[in-house]
Amino acid sequence: MKNRTRITAAALAGGLLALAAPVAAQAHVTATATSDSAGSYTVVTFSVPHGCDGSPTQIVTIDIPESIPSVTPTVNPLWSVEKVMVPLEEPLEAAEGAEPVTERIGQVVYTSTTGGLADGFRDSFALSLRLPDGAPGDTVEFPVTQTCDEGTAVWEGEDVPLVTLAASTGDGHSHGDDTEMAMAETASTETDAVASTTQPDVLARVLGALGILVGAGGLTAAILARRSARTTAEQ
Repeated sequence: MKNRTRITAAALAGGLLALAAPVAAQAHVTATATSDSAGSYTVVTFSVPHGCDGSPTQIVTIDIPESIPSVTPTVNPLWSVEKVMVPLEEPLEAAEGAEPVTERIGQVVYTSTTGGLADGFRDSFALSLRLPDGAPGDTVEFPVTQTCDEGTAVWEGEDVPLVTLAASTGDGHSHGDDTEMAMAETASTETDAVASTTQPDVLARVLGALGILVGAGGLTAAILARRSARTTAEQ
């Protein structure tokens, strides 16, 4: 009976480790949009849930693809924000009487003003923009560089934050659609407020569930050991 109890505990521990590894690997910077329709106005929110191997995050740099010539960063009270301009390969026509547009926002850089975002704590950064035209299933990628006290994490390639385009509704092509933009920004603000006050991190939820499993396994092992001891005493 003792050997059976040990085997059960070992199997449980191995299973927990197997579950914990992929969960940790999935905790990376993500992007969510209030609208994913091609050509629509939207607010894209980037979530940073952890540091660099335990080191606090000091700078978050978001690369803006060429298909998006302009973005409006949302102010985060714990971070300073800078728009980095880059030249356009071909100037864009401006309104009548205005000069052609010769540069675009190539990066948005958030820098901590409070000593950094400690590992294990989440913060988010929202950009108001117009998604490019495209077919359903096309992706708009936003590579992100996370600079920490020690080390740097670059989220690109398979891990790049992105928005997958849905079919255009035709509502987002008006350059004067201020109502839709206001609604998107309001939705983003409300989502961030709820996430920061009521929604725990996904990793914390999973680890909490794993803790319950560990406790259940320990209780089972104790019951089995007690039954074994009682049987031995009766004999």
